[in-house]
Amino acid sequence: MFAFRVLLGAIFATVVVYTSVVIANHGMGLLPVFFGDIAKMGWPGQFNTDFSGFLVLSAFWLAWRHHFSPFGLTLGLVGLFGGVPLLTTYLFVASFAVNGDVNALLLGPSRVRA
Repeated sequence: MFAFRVLLGAIFATVVVYTSVVIANHGMGLLPVFFGDIAKMGWPGQFNTDFSGFLVLSAFWLAWRHHFSPFGLTLGLVGLFGGVPLLTTYLFVASFAVNGDVNALLLGPSRVRA
């Protein structure tokens, strides 16, 4: 679990630093570029489409893990737009909440049989 938490921290830091540099150099105009690349039907658009699928799956998992409760649905929506910074933070905190139990981390504590 320690290695997993280190990996989460490394991914979080990498994305936050990279995003900060991109914002400093290009501003906050993500959405027009993101969807513009998809509309061009090239490799950057293919990657963005693929990445969108991961965001949707991540959001669905977050909502499912919380039984599609209002909190879970909200968390899923935030995860859809929050991407890796949100998911790595969530997994880091949740890994401590379940005392490193991977089954409970992935399924949610209420779905794990004793």
